[in-house]
Amino acid sequence: MKRARAGRDPRADLIEHLRFLRELGVRELRVGGIPSITPVAPSVATPPPTAPARSQARPAPAAPVLAQAVPAKSDALSALREMEIGDCRRCRLCEKRTNIVFGAGSPEARLMFVGEGPGHDEDLQGIPFVGRAGQLLTDIIGAMKLKREQVYIANVVKCRPPENRTPQPDEIEACLGFLEKQIGIIAPSVIVCLGAVAVSALLGASGGITKIRGTFREFRGIPVMPTFHPAYLLRSPDKKREVWQDMRQVMGLLAAGSGPG
Repeated sequence: MKRARAGRDPRADLIEHLRFLRELGVRELRVGGIPSITPVAPSVATPPPTAPARSQARPAPAAPVLAQAVPAKSDALSALREMEIGDCRRCRLCEKRTNIVFGAGSPEARLMFVGEGPGHDEDLQGIPFVGRAGQLLTDIIGAMKLKREQVYIANVVKCRPPENRTPQPDEIEACLGFLEKQIGIIAPSVIVCLGAVAVSALLGASGGITKIRGTFREFRGIPVMPTFHPAYLLRSPDKKREVWQDMRQVMGLLAAGSGPG
């Protein structure tokens, strides 16, 4: 739930959030803690230990734990941002950008959202999905019983296209490898592609998002759910229920424990 603005009645924020959930088609709310996605095995009473028989062979000492050769995911993401992307000048989008918008969220996320590219607010703050469309995405994540800090959010291109135009094919080609490396590092259980550009870039699918949304596809062994971009929902709020249907499928797959994580 969004934090109440200064000087504003908190009940107004609550009413606003409940109205949004109703638009999504949510008809049931659970009060209390958020249930864990991963089922927990029932606890079993442990019998008291018994002394081993004298004739029993002594177990071999445990092998020493070797240090991981692969750096932590957060370190790998930092290296990708600082060492590989750096002050990127690989395409024309660098000419008018304010900030490179790399990505945000948990490196251990099981759910990853991929959008098209930064907008005005994202370009100023260097954080993906912080404008009006970003607030709507935050509400959708909240309706899924998650927080933004628990998922990972990135875009196909890392710099804002002028006037928020659609990224050109050469701009996507210059940037797509970085997104693919982000996905490889995070290894999410499910990816949600927000809009036609993300769907085309990751899946190579064309023909319109309306025809393929709501059906799982696959990117390098990871289930991918194509759905509408939140910016489109701002123009067509009647499509919110369809997005919620898509997110319910994603929630079901995560609850089933599909994939890594």
